[in-house]
Amino acid sequence: MQTLKVDLGERSYPIYIGSGLLSDPDLYRPHIHGRQVLIVTNDTVAPIYLDDVKKALVGFQVDTVILPDGEKYKDLDTLNRIFDALLKQRHNRTTTLIALGGGVIGDMTGFAAAAYQRGVNFIQVPTTLLSQVDSSVGGKTAVNHPLGKNMIGAFHQPQAVIADTDTLETLPLREMAAGMAEVIKYGLICDKEFYGWLQESVATLMSGDADLLAEAILRSCENKARVVAQDEREGGIRAILNLGHTFGHAIEAHQGYGNWLHGEAVGAGMMMAADLSRRLGDISDAEVHQLELLLHAAHLPVGGPRGMTNEDYLNLMAVDKKVLDGNIRLVLLKQIGEAYVTSDVPLPLLVETLENSGKVSHHN
Repeated sequence: MQTLKVDLGERSYPIYIGSGLLSDPDLYRPHIHGRQVLIVTNDTVAPIYLDDVKKALVGFQVDTVILPDGEKYKDLDTLNRIFDALLKQRHNRTTTLIALGGGVIGDMTGFAAAAYQRGVNFIQVPTTLLSQVDSSVGGKTAVNHPLGKNMIGAFHQPQAVIADTDTLETLPLREMAAGMAEVIKYGLICDKEFYGWLQESVATLMSGDADLLAEAILRSCENKARVVAQDEREGGIRAILNLGHTFGHAIEAHQGYGNWLHGEAVGAGMMMAADLSRRLGDISDAEVHQLELLLHAAHLPVGGPRGMTNEDYLNLMAVDKKVLDGNIRLVLLKQIGEAYVTSDVPLPLLVETLENSGKVSHHN
């Protein structure tokens, strides 16, 4: 097992990464301060892993809520089922919520924990590659609104993140690919050496090699923890973690949440960000082509959905959280391994990028 620390002063917490962690009581107990626990999971994960987590929690009052699986359920109605369970079982302020599942479960459980009785503790137990490398770390929690993704939420840090790499053995290839999008993102924005390693290792990673996956998760979490420690509430540098996300969120909203997985939309979005960075003269044609090959090897799309117009993109990007004073803010690449945030992209160049994305192969 590897242990990392997210350094946020009194809100600091550990990330445990390794095999066989789900049912280890020693990883949960130090982070549960009352006697009540509510496990929030979904109907895909519960039959496989719920009993393992319950084994680690003998001696506590353990209640469970099982939500339907999918991004389309990441909404206020479904969120309310968590509050229903907490209130029916009379959970008090010392309760601890446990998020057992992927990014949707982590985001919703975290948001419920931020809001219930004005804030209770929670532990992230991510079971997908995407949630292990990205969404479980950093304290961003939210639900979607029909008009925009993650528009209703809160910053609320977990007590701990328990990332059991064994859970990836049951992950479908499409979910593995979606997680790889966020892994590749860290290389592009702040870790050129890691990016090179990913180019060499992508085929072995996609085959499910446990040692390489553990290394990729560790490196990704180290990068995210470092960025979050500098800027917890995204006043500045943390925004670079959104590379590809403004385009990606537009794709998800346009296609209907869940039809494109978040990581798939981010893959296409990173390709657009790279194309725009090339048009601005910061990265080369060859570097854009290398990214395209890497995304292909990771089974990710390199272009947006067919039939999505420039107007669709621009209208949806205009309601993204990253808009400031009416200007669309984009994360672009100064070079491979260095990202920056800008609101000054010339509209004609942005339109060229959108048109180009419509021409390339879209969804695998």
